[in-house]
Amino acid sequence: MEIPGCFVPVFRPSRRNVAEGIVLAAAFLLCMLPLRAADPATVSFSLNFPGSDPERYSISVTEDGHGRYESSSKISQDSEDRDEYHSEFTFSDATRRRIFDLAAQAHYFSGKIDSGNRKLAFTGSKKLTYVDGQRNTTAEFNFSPMPPIQQLTTLFQSVAATLEFGRRLEYDHHYQKLALDDQLKRMEDLARRNELAEIQAVKPILQRIYDDPSVLNVVRARAQRIMEMNPNPHAP
Repeated sequence: MEIPGCFVPVFRPSRRNVAEGIVLAAAFLLCMLPLRAADPATVSFSLNFPGSDPERYSISVTEDGHGRYESSSKISQDSEDRDEYHSEFTFSDATRRRIFDLAAQAHYFSGKIDSGNRKLAFTGSKKLTYVDGQRNTTAEFNFSPMPPIQQLTTLFQSVAATLEFGRRLEYDHHYQKLALDDQLKRMEDLARRNELAEIQAVKPILQRIYDDPSVLNVVRARAQRIMEMNPNPHAP
């Protein structure tokens, strides 16, 4: 048997035994391992900001566009119980390309990126990470003077804001439908001001609200308008 770039011993059809079969199978598997595709490159952003809502979250995007969002927040101000939320979605091609371009401009977060100015207000402990087959770099910061880092931070925070609307809309649609109108009004306003990104990530819950005949028509219409919007906060 021959596999490109690999030699596999072939035993003549005489008296094969179990040991020969094991050796052949092992050689075949070893030859196949290098043919597996490498894991895609990944850019991740996380924020830890006690007292905010959510108190912490993380977003990751792979070079093939797969996105993952996780957050942790209090269920209410009067409760210590926490809502652990996660969502998986697909980034738009434009946003995915923008993220990886900015990561390259920021030298994949190698070295110090924080301003080091202790007089600046604390806006949360932030972390950017880049991982591929050759690199695994992480940088933490409160504020960075580097334009690519500032743009990445704004972009990821806009995506997080969208996903948090998705989390709250899921809760309100299930438990308190009368609260949906206020949430959607706020969401629509922020979308019009280009402060949200990747609205398609929460389209499933917007679609369920629109399809629900028990929801007020004015609320369903607002959900439809938001689904049709395409805010682009990272446009030049």
